[in-house]
Amino acid sequence: MNTLLNVIWFVLAGIWLWIGYMLAGVLMCILIVTIPWGLASFRIGNYAVWQFGREVVSNPRSGTWSFLGNVVWVILAGWWLALEHLITGIIMCLTIIGIPLGIANFKLIAVSLAPLGKEIVESK
Repeated sequence: MNTLLNVIWFVLAGIWLWIGYMLAGVLMCILIVTIPWGLASFRIGNYAVWQFGREVVSNPRSGTWSFLGNVVWVILAGWWLALEHLITGIIMCLTIIGIPLGIANFKLIAVSLAPLGKEIVESK
């Protein structure tokens, strides 16, 4: 079931979300200071393209620096990636088949706003 959902997800939204995250990652990596945000964007982008069967969990070792980094991330790129998730989620929820995909898109909004201090693990 995860494979079927991932294929549908990839065609309808995953590729576009991946492009957005990769663009944000490249823009962040252009400046040397923002490379950690670029790497986080690449990591979350790879999750966003093929998300079913995996989940995002908080890293218990992350602390104040992750929080401060996430504040900078929201200002630089997080808000427009969250907006991308919101728009594609609403569009997907217009059809009955797309409702689970739209809900999955809404769950990604929190990750797009705060990618630092998160890990991607296989679902149990």
